[in-house]
Amino acid sequence: MAVEVGQSAPDFTLYDTDRKERSLSEFKGKNVVLAFFPGAFTGVCTTEACTLRDNVDQFNAMNAQVVGITVDGPFAQKAWADQNNVNYPFLSDFGREVVNQYGLAFPNLAGLEGYVVANRAVVVVDKAGVVRYKWVAPNPGTEPDYDEVKKAVSSLA
Repeated sequence: MAVEVGQSAPDFTLYDTDRKERSLSEFKGKNVVLAFFPGAFTGVCTTEACTLRDNVDQFNAMNAQVVGITVDGPFAQKAWADQNNVNYPFLSDFGREVVNQYGLAFPNLAGLEGYVVANRAVVVVDKAGVVRYKWVAPNPGTEPDYDEVKKAVSSLA
């Protein structure tokens, strides 16, 4: 079942690029921008990761933490994040628990039967852990409206 605006964001614990466990609950007291990506080292995902990187100071100024999530392993994520100088945590949902929990699983990417990734999506969680904004791409090649995401976060200040 998908998580919707107004509902509590389910907590989760995933490994980051340094293979350390990170939980959504560790960011309580901050707004959180959860950016779900289909896959590391792909064109649109790299553009989005870098756009968020270039805007992370603006999010930080709004007491918001950006967190990227893909189903890629932490090893691939680390290489991708390092290559692109990503300055926010990336978490590995290699077991696909979170993409399923949030209703964001995208099956058969690129026609690969059985290959399930995260659909491109942005979920904004407020300081109290409630989902206040959710955008899901109509297809994995569509980027979010970054100004709309910033506006959603700024409305929480």
